[in-house]
Amino acid sequence: MSYKNFPMVPRIIFGRGSFNQLNDILAPKRLSIHAPFIYLVDDVFKNNSWLTSRIQLSYEDKIIFISSKEEPKTSQVDTLVEDIILLTKERPSGIIGIGGGTLLDLAKAVSIMLTNEGEAKDYQGWDLVKNEGIYHVGIPTISGTGAEVSRTTVLTGPDKKLGINSDFTPFDQVILDSELTKDVPTDQWFFTGMDCYIHCIESLDGTYLNAFSQSYGDMALDLCKEIFLNDTLTDIEAQEKLMMASWHGGMSIVYSQVGVAHAMSYGLSYLLGTKHGIGNCIVFDHLEEFYPEGVKLFKEMKAKHDIELPAGICANLSDEEFNIMIDISLSLEPLWENALGKNWKKTITHEKLRSLYQKM
Repeated sequence: MSYKNFPMVPRIIFGRGSFNQLNDILAPKRLSIHAPFIYLVDDVFKNNSWLTSRIQLSYEDKIIFISSKEEPKTSQVDTLVEDIILLTKERPSGIIGIGGGTLLDLAKAVSIMLTNEGEAKDYQGWDLVKNEGIYHVGIPTISGTGAEVSRTTVLTGPDKKLGINSDFTPFDQVILDSELTKDVPTDQWFFTGMDCYIHCIESLDGTYLNAFSQSYGDMALDLCKEIFLNDTLTDIEAQEKLMMASWHGGMSIVYSQVGVAHAMSYGLSYLLGTKHGIGNCIVFDHLEEFYPEGVKLFKEMKAKHDIELPAGICANLSDEEFNIMIDISLSLEPLWENALGKNWKKTITHEKLRSLYQKM
């Protein structure tokens, strides 16, 4: 038996207002006056001086505002990398991602593609990256994805939705400042928080589970229950705890794997462009047979926060479209194996997935 040797984020700051220390953290990492820091920032902050005024641009540093309306694509990464190469005289000193999972994943992918040749789609899979990426920093402004801690960057490519899973993917530095999450709309808070909750359920109920994953998963799950089911927390406590739940949920996946909800929501996302958080919720709502306790609790949380999920999103799909989703989903073999064990192919047939998708 050979065990995986996982990298982790080496440096992390946690605390409200810690975003103010960004410039101090970056200064010693500047390679030269011609090697800029490139900030990839969710365009929801475009006119938000409360956040942007604290990014001190020097020399040739740039902020690139990016919409997170759509899930990140390999083609988008390639374009960003080309733009950055054209904009800069020297290889950048670092890439800083500020936003949710989309922006964090783009920052990770751009960092890798600046030092590896070819296109981003060539690296979708496990351990295909040859060279270490450039210095990259993750600053989440919403909690739940676990992107701040994971060793993947999930991208939609020309023929699949799959991450660049590698030892070079994790951030070199993360800043966890819960104050940055204070203006997240309620539904978005819920869907992204549920991404974390679903990570926990899939990890804790999976066959890959070990004590390492379980200890992180248990912590994250307890935090999620406290945040989404109890009324005892102040807003600030809830923001700080969800930030830690996201971290622990992401850590739990490091040594295990996600499961049925993620496998099927990747299909929705690839075909329909469904955003990851809401896609996971739409799928998970129908997975009682796989995660009876987890789904029961999810429905309680959903009711408590008056969350309405879209229904009938697969109602008018053609056979060909169903087949595309099903093929994407079935291709994620490690997820199914984690969920159901080595013999998963006996129960998870084309017909089985079709009947599940038809409910959504």
